Amino acid sequence: MAWYEGVEEARLLIAPVSETTITTTNGIGEGSLLSLRHPKSGNPTCYFLNNGSLQELNWFKQSYGSWFLGEYVCEDGGLYTASPVDPVFILLPVFQEARMQKKGEQGKFRPLDEIMFINGYPGYHHLLSIAEESMQVVCEIKEIGSSKFFRLHDSKVLAWLCHKVHQLKTTLPTLDKNYAAQDEKEMLVEVVSLLGEYLRDEPWLKLLCGHLKLDLQEATKRMAIQEFLPSALGDTPGSSNSLQAKNASQKKTSGKQAKKMKTETDSQNIKDMFTRASRRKS
Repeated sequence: MAWYEGVEEARLLIAPVSETTITTTNGIGEGSLLSLRHPKSGNPTCYFLNNGSLQELNWFKQSYGSWFLGEYVCEDGGLYTASPVDPVFILLPVFQEARMQKKGEQGKFRPLDEIMFINGYPGYHHLLSIAEESMQVVCEIKEIGSSKFFRLHDSKVLAWLCHKVHQLKTTLPTLDKNYAAQDEKEMLVEVVSLLGEYLRDEPWLKLLCGHLKLDLQEATKRMAIQEFLPSALGDTPGSSNSLQAKNASQKKTSGKQAKKMKTETDSQNIKDMFTRASRRKS
């Protein structure tokens, strides 16, 4: 049972699904898993497109565990959750490369279908409508007839990033009292380090730190690798590469365990066990 291309085992995914069906191998539609480049590392990463909302995959797994899905047992006890992510973060490096900027120049205006054509990543093509709507906040747009041409604008990107900083500064103290106890500079460093998980140092993180008068190294040193519910960073369990590697590792591990496990006989369906217990009581 494949849930993602290259992975032949079932996985449990919890997402805010609204009358949609996950499609993985028979075409792309609502409730689809897309392979995109992570905005920070550039590594292949799996994202969930659900009813027009782009969501990143988070992962949690205990040492031992399985899931009972109806009468089916999912041996992998990992839990994948999908949470909304601002598509501007994901598309920012794509639009940065597309303008083919030279020193001292702003770069070129290009049509959206050209910008979103990334060799080896057909998933971007399914974000055209999302890109047209969301990227207007950070782009200059020229209209010639019925065609629109986009070019990333540094000042608009900086204004958008400052808005994100303001949002996080307002939200974090309501989530944890430790944030409320921080002074202004500590809070800014914390916020920029969180945003830095989705931004490359050059040019955007450096530009933001310069505007906020923060030391770039001080902000980046706080970006520790998250071990609990990691975001869709490259090489996390949400990425296509690591999923395949993990799948191969599990097969190898289960092969070793098979030599040690004692073969069980007279196995019973778990539903029969409860049926017999009910009959005894009655």
